[in-house]
Amino acid sequence: MRIYVLALDEVFDTGLSTVLDTFSIANDLAGSAGTPSIHFEITVVGVRRRVHTSQGLSVPVVSAAQLAQPDVVLIPALGAKMPDTLQAALERRDVADAGELLRQWSDGGALVSAACTGTFVLANTSLLDGQSATTSWWLAPLFRECFPHVTLQESRMVVGSSRFVTAGAALAHIDLALWLIRRSSPALAAVTARYLVIDPRSSQAIFMIPDHLMHTDPLIERFEQWARHRLTEGFSLNAAASAAGTSERTLARRLKTILGKTPLSYFQDLRVERAVHLLRTSNDSIDLIAAQVGYANGVTLRTLLRRRIGRSVSELRGY
Repeated sequence: MRIYVLALDEVFDTGLSTVLDTFSIANDLAGSAGTPSIHFEITVVGVRRRVHTSQGLSVPVVSAAQLAQPDVVLIPALGAKMPDTLQAALERRDVADAGELLRQWSDGGALVSAACTGTFVLANTSLLDGQSATTSWWLAPLFRECFPHVTLQESRMVVGSSRFVTAGAALAHIDLALWLIRRSSPALAAVTARYLVIDPRSSQAIFMIPDHLMHTDPLIERFEQWARHRLTEGFSLNAAASAAGTSERTLARRLKTILGKTPLSYFQDLRVERAVHLLRTSNDSIDLIAAQVGYANGVTLRTLLRRRIGRSVSELRGY
């Protein structure tokens, strides 16, 4: 399988290295996994002759003009991690040139994939319009603002289809590489994951910090401040809207547009965040913690934790 790793200038060091190392390990293990015929031909491609990582290391690249049509293209993250620096990076000429290449390769039948902030580079081409995708969880509001025609599922670690694959933040580069390996051989992906000492991760939800979501909307900030002081109380949309200084309809619309959630869903996210913190930092019983975050009993909280973040109480406490 011919895979091009498209490295733009100031590429995220860990993302690029992780992708290359994961495929290298898979190639080394192919024989022992019973798949000797599988080989991933990895080429680091650039749209400029010189590419540097965000830490200033020089990356040897092959010019895209010299290459044939790939089977798979993978875009590692840019080093820009926050909205202002990321938006500036997306305006660069090399990013625009990369977009032209991605459209060309996609039209030729290549599977196009991206991780972390690399998903912004892919979405910037409009190729993801009408598709589902994921991205770095803290940049979900910015992604929705920039790419309203993409259905964002930021709680998922990897979102894939026959044409496009996107992965979540930072070390989700490993999950993306393993997803691509799994397409050729589930057995090889499984043994590679074991050598990397990594469990399959279907969700980013356990890592999300609701108040770190990158938005600057004062209405949502007022709602969040109100909600955090009322986690033990029942949720009232009318009271929430009144505290935020707006109507129920406007509050619901703004949360849906920016965070992709209803007010009640975001309220429950804040309860889950608090419950996870208490489970990890105290010896309180699950029933006591449930009461501290507004639920009648531990059974309800256990169910919510499993549904929202895919973890049990014992897993969260490290038993």
